Amino acid sequence: MDIAAEVARNLLNINAVKLSPNEPFTWASGMLSPIYCDNRIALSHPEVRTFLKTCLAESSRDFAPFDVVAGVATAGIPHGALLADLLEKPFIYVRSSAKDHGRRNLIEGLLWPGQRVLVIEDLISTGGSCLLAAEALQEAGAEVAGVLAIFQYGFAKADAAFSSKGIDFQTLTNYDTLIQEAVKSGYIPAEDLNTLKKWRENPDGWGALYA
Repeated sequence: MDIAAEVARNLLNINAVKLSPNEPFTWASGMLSPIYCDNRIALSHPEVRTFLKTCLAESSRDFAPFDVVAGVATAGIPHGALLADLLEKPFIYVRSSAKDHGRRNLIEGLLWPGQRVLVIEDLISTGGSCLLAAEALQEAGAEVAGVLAIFQYGFAKADAAFSSKGIDFQTLTNYDTLIQEAVKSGYIPAEDLNTLKKWRENPDGWGALYA
């Protein structure tokens, strides 16, 4: 089985991925994009949820051994918790910022210095959020085994960011596979493929055309 293609088909089938080359989405960062990926929708589809959990468990072997699974707030938390349960591993999660009350935790759950942690994220764009989580874990004395996510856009800046931090990452599927499967299934017309490829090559320049 081609796992990357199968994961992409599952995400398309449940409409977790929206492709709209002619009416771009605006990301939280302000970037204009022909694609919007929301893997949280998979949580409402038990069969897809179980499939993704099983795929994450299989891919996690590449980062073994590790002691703890950590989800990145917020979208990485449920997928990380599902994986930790399947693997019978302790689970923690890392906030985007420390709480402003109580114990002011940045990391929730029990983490001991020296433990190896596998970080789980739902998707990787620039890699910023999960690398901040990895840094928080390292500052707490943990060793980061790597980052595992469901989907990535394949931006060169993400590869460079992970490389600069010396952290390995993998994803179950990726942008190239997704758009190819979208064309095969008729989810998008073939004539949109070139637009989608151009955006990934130069997202800032592509977005400027719609600004």
